[in-house]
Amino acid sequence: MSIDKPCLLYIDDDDALARLVDRGLSRLGFDVVHADSGDEGIARIKAGSVDVVALDQYMPGADGLETLERILALPNPPPVVFVTASQDSQIAVTALKAGADDYLVKDLHGDFIPLLHVAIESAMRQARIRKARDDAEAEVHASRDRYAALAAEREVLLREVNHRVGNSLQIIASLLHLQANSSDDDDVKAALSNAMGRVAAVAQVHRRLYTSHDLNSVLLNQYLEALLEDLRRSAEGNRMSRLTLTAESIEIDPDRAVAIGIIVNELVMNAVKYAYPDSPGPIHVQLVGSGDELQLSVADDGVGLHAKVDPRSTGMGQRIVNAMASKLNASTERDPNHAGTRIVLRFQRRNEAATTKGVSAAD
Repeated sequence: MSIDKPCLLYIDDDDALARLVDRGLSRLGFDVVHADSGDEGIARIKAGSVDVVALDQYMPGADGLETLERILALPNPPPVVFVTASQDSQIAVTALKAGADDYLVKDLHGDFIPLLHVAIESAMRQARIRKARDDAEAEVHASRDRYAALAAEREVLLREVNHRVGNSLQIIASLLHLQANSSDDDDVKAALSNAMGRVAAVAQVHRRLYTSHDLNSVLLNQYLEALLEDLRRSAEGNRMSRLTLTAESIEIDPDRAVAIGIIVNELVMNAVKYAYPDSPGPIHVQLVGSGDELQLSVADDGVGLHAKVDPRSTGMGQRIVNAMASKLNASTERDPNHAGTRIVLRFQRRNEAATTKGVSAAD
């Protein structure tokens, strides 16, 4: 559109009236182009540079309504003001429903030209508003598409990062496992096995995130089952044949899943070492949810409070459990009614303030 001199295409088979429109609107700053039929008008619009159209209803060949339909079918059609000599309001309604921007009744003397000027100015203004709106909507859609593409790319990169981190941690766990097997010192072997379990607990989260559809959460039941399977295959796996899990399908963020995994690893390894001095026994991990509160427990049917204190204990396991419980804002307690040892942690699905208590049952 030319801001200084917009182009009006006047489609009317009345040459005399067309000259009146030309004189009247040229004085008002328009470049007026005349077409005496719908076909000629369509051809002129296709040629370009038409900013607004005034379209007569009654013409030989295609009438105004037919021509209007053809104009609006063009790519980026100009706004159209429908003009007729008929006083029939039904024509106005039909034209407006068909897509005309405005409608007015003409006379043979050109007295309608000031009204035509107002109508075409309004039509062009509305066209500019529509274009601005369409451009804004197109930009919104384009921005959404760009955001979706960036989000997809970010997700792929995060999956790759989690995949590589998981693989690296798994290599570290394997090296610790090999080192533990090659050591003749039981204390060194135990320390390396414990370290391997802690590394494996973190690695499992990254493996879960690599295969998950949602990188912002981890299914705890699946994660814990995989973690316990790792423990079953660990250096002391022959003593974990009765390690079981009961867990509801609960989603939680990856950082909290890591803390939970490390706690479970410490408590399970503690039960393996101290609950059954003579022979392996059952160890059960349970995860249940009630509203926003989660409860995690690790239980055995072993010696319980009668367990002898191992002089080799460093208290590292206890410190790790306390640290991870603090990260979860979890309360931690021993179940006094359980015959063996049952450690219970209660915490929120989301990180909310809660009193953290120490636990004395972990190594």
